[in-house]
Amino acid sequence: MVVASVEPVGVERIRAASVPVIDLSWRRERAAKLIVRACEEFGFFKVVNHGVSDDLVSSMETEAMNFFSLPAREKQQAGPPNPLGYGVRNIGFTGDIGDLEYLLLNTNPSFISQKALSICKTNPTKFCDVVNEYASSMRELATEILEMIGEGLGLEDVHGLSKFIRDTENDSLLRFNHYTVIQQDEPYNNHNHNNNNPSSKSTTRNSKIGFGDHSDPQIITVLHSNDVPGLQILASSPDGPALTNGRLMSVRHRAMAISRSSSSRLSMIYFGGPPLHAQICAFPETVTPQAPRRYKSFTWAEFKKAMYSLRLGYNRLDLYRIG
Repeated sequence: MVVASVEPVGVERIRAASVPVIDLSWRRERAAKLIVRACEEFGFFKVVNHGVSDDLVSSMETEAMNFFSLPAREKQQAGPPNPLGYGVRNIGFTGDIGDLEYLLLNTNPSFISQKALSICKTNPTKFCDVVNEYASSMRELATEILEMIGEGLGLEDVHGLSKFIRDTENDSLLRFNHYTVIQQDEPYNNHNHNNNNPSSKSTTRNSKIGFGDHSDPQIITVLHSNDVPGLQILASSPDGPALTNGRLMSVRHRAMAISRSSSSRLSMIYFGGPPLHAQICAFPETVTPQAPRRYKSFTWAEFKKAMYSLRLGYNRLDLYRIG
């Protein structure tokens, strides 16, 4: 679920438009066309009738909150992040800071099995089962959406996008972000997450930046959060993904920790990533005389290396721009 705040923050305007809603029970051709339109105009949408059971989502939320409810000393045994694992406030390795704690996992079952021993000592087997089932459901949903995008774009190989995350060596991740409630008497604290973006320096007395302005680098992001508000979709956006030659939008967003809420915010995010060796370049159908190729080709491993060396809000595709 994606919810946009309509309240202006800093110098950037938050999107006031309604969140596009895609019902996967619609006729497939119609749904595919509307998904592509939402990706071109907004870069995000809400999907309903997606087939992921409420019980599974609830179980995953319970496992995540059980972990975040542990004493700090126990949670730290699942860290420090390298970048996988448990982290608090520090995001990445280049100085970005947020008001959150998080758990970042690779979706490979063997990794989850090994990491579970430090995450859920009371019942690591149950934790593994829930995480693996949730990751599998997210991958299936992401695959269906990507194939519908391929159809909507008119790609000769409609599996061109989805094959990256179906590959057994895919580099997909699960991220759990936990934003605690800001106490009313807590002193105002303004973190600078991104020196290149003035809006990242702006908060209000009732909120703090939980996770600063950024766009997700993977092929697709599937996000679920509890009913606590905080996600903000920003009006400005960097260039679109290289695979579609910038045709689709890669939207900038951030998450706020808000004091008006009576409970903490939990986000569960699936990042569909390609194998490290995968070559990333524009599909031929997206390159035309009117829309020439915008980016050099690169491997996902090269892009990840560059990504981890840069600040959160930096537009990494600038490194591969042609001309």
